[in-house]
Amino acid sequence: MATQSLYPVDDREVEFSAIRAQGAGGQNVNKVSSAIHLRFDINASSLPEELKQRLLSLNDSRITQEGVLVLKAQQHRTQEMNRSDALNRLQGVIDSVATPPKHRRATKPTYGAKQRRLEGKSQRSEIKSSRGRVDD
Repeated sequence: MATQSLYPVDDREVEFSAIRAQGAGGQNVNKVSSAIHLRFDINASSLPEELKQRLLSLNDSRITQEGVLVLKAQQHRTQEMNRSDALNRLQGVIDSVATPPKHRRATKPTYGAKQRRLEGKSQRSEIKSSRGRVDD
């Protein structure tokens, strides 16, 4: 059961092109253009501005210098299945940045945590100091 997305992708903002799929598939792979190239221009989309910025700041090799997200779908044998797969993957990328990251609130270590850290340091110091030369 699919969940409803906060920012659904408008099909008019997505550019599809059919290409020949790579890999095994017999003679069919040489004749039929069943793979799909999906191009989504992030800057020209109707997404909110903060969402665009989070998308563009992703360290993703599928996003070009011009801000175009390029996905290639070739897992299925039919163009329609690959088209829906590419759209689902695009929606997944958008949904992954839909909620802003939570900012970490700095806290101080507890007294017990400090004591455990110092105890560990003193134990390590004992181990290392016992590695010295043995006096008879």
